[in-house]
Amino acid sequence: MAERRPSARAVIALVTDDFRELPSPVRDSRPDGPLGWRGYDASRARAAERTGEEESVVCGTASVEGTRAVLIAFEFGFLGGSLGERTGDRLEAAYTYARERRLPVVPLVATGGSRMQEGMLALTQLQRVARQSVLTREAGLPQIAVLRDPTTGGGWATLGAGADVVLALPGAQVGFAGSRVRPADADPAAYTAEAQVAAGAADAVVAPEELRVTLGRWLRLLTAPSAEPAPPPPPLGATDLPATGWDAVLRARASGRPRADRYLDAYFSERVAISGDRCGGSDDGMLCGFGEHAGRTVAYAAQTGTATRPAGYRTAARLIRLADRLGIPVLTLVDTPGAANDAEAERQGAGAAIAELFGAVAAARTPVTTLVIGEGGSGGALALAAPGNTWATPDSYFSVIAPEPAAAILKRPAAEVEATADQLLIRPQDLERLGVARVRTGEQLFPGTGDRRS
Repeated sequence: MAERRPSARAVIALVTDDFRELPSPVRDSRPDGPLGWRGYDASRARAAERTGEEESVVCGTASVEGTRAVLIAFEFGFLGGSLGERTGDRLEAAYTYARERRLPVVPLVATGGSRMQEGMLALTQLQRVARQSVLTREAGLPQIAVLRDPTTGGGWATLGAGADVVLALPGAQVGFAGSRVRPADADPAAYTAEAQVAAGAADAVVAPEELRVTLGRWLRLLTAPSAEPAPPPPPLGATDLPATGWDAVLRARASGRPRADRYLDAYFSERVAISGDRCGGSDDGMLCGFGEHAGRTVAYAAQTGTATRPAGYRTAARLIRLADRLGIPVLTLVDTPGAANDAEAERQGAGAAIAELFGAVAAARTPVTTLVIGEGGSGGALALAAPGNTWATPDSYFSVIAPEPAAAILKRPAAEVEATADQLLIRPQDLERLGVARVRTGEQLFPGTGDRRS
């Protein structure tokens, strides 16, 4: 006998103890639904008796680890958690309630798609849901989806994949095509929560026993806007300035130099990560997420010293746009020899991805602060840098191009690489004289500013 999936209310109980259901909109009923599908009323009656619910979604408000939110829980036992007109009524009412009261929205999704017994009228509910999601996004309210088993069809393509942050329960079936309609030779492993995280379509897999704390942390961090810029972290490595350009390069390339993970661990008391570009890719060389620094939320996008892949740039752009919409300041850490330039990177749209990040930084209304902590390799590094608010540690450099290829382009022998590094003026103190960046020392900064305390 197949194991019964957890009910909507059982999943709600995983994340809160004070759920209050919202009133359900009333719609005039027609015999056997809008299409007159014979037996539809009887099917609904059996589903209601079996589940104790009157529709495939249960909507209400709750406090999750101290943060109020609107929860939308799908009841898969009610006609496969399918979406019909009445489902659309409930979803629209829930989103409207959230906007009126400035509450985040948390869809707990488990659905097989649109309800066949209501035909195209059911399918068009996806447009209705998408509209509500967009209005909520424009209102500056976060949406955090939790994918349960199964999450397929239009529910995945709207409430799930359309959320700002996508969490998933282990082993959940997740994909646009349900198990009965996908190709017979399709690899079932591709239609799992774990596969969607690997493909950049979801952010993390969360165990059921960790869901309440994880969801509560996300809600708290994403509902704490701040107008103050993030102060740049103090240097964790060298504190004396490099003597020459080549010295700066060697310091930045040293294997023992502090990397992004050390800076993030020192800067944040806690943090949560987003993952993936929502276009089929992810890049471990770009760390993105939200954390708490000095009691307030700061978003971060940090390069880890590797050549940044197109997916990394798109993920960083996604992070900055989300932070901008929620009014959360951003900290970026620059550390890359440059953008990945292999053939696969070109096929993945390297130029377009870098342009997308340049555009996201340029368009951001929320304050962006940048600290160069290692190599600043050309446009692949500059795309992550904040114009007018970029800092550099003493063991970093920033250059229009690395000294070696610069010498090669100028047709200089290898012996002149070090001299070329000096001519490029890439040391932190050179960048400060040029007005490109300021040197970040260990001095205390005024809170919320880029000015050093004298």
